[in-house]
Amino acid sequence: MDTFKLVVFEEHGSGEKKIQGITEHGTGLEISRRYNIEESLPALVDDPELYIPEDFSADLVLDFLKHPDLSSYLVQVCRKKNIPVVASGKKHAGAMTPFT
Repeated sequence: MDTFKLVVFEEHGSGEKKIQGITEHGTGLEISRRYNIEESLPALVDDPELYIPEDFSADLVLDFLKHPDLSSYLVQVCRKKNIPVVASGKKHAGAMTPFT
């Protein structure tokens, strides 16, 4: 069975506990890349591409971002790349939003 590759986007380690759970219990899952934004962000992010790169590939993206401008941009990028996004705990058009 091939490994299912995940890419994680988070702010200030916001996905740490869920990433730990995936690492410990996620058979066949690999977190191939983790983008953690540590800096303070303005209320309105005019240039989200400064924080969200487009040079990644994955089978699924996990969105643990707190800033809505970044989450929105991430969904746009993933839509272009045909990569599904799970944005747990948020209602976001274009992303799967399961209960947390």
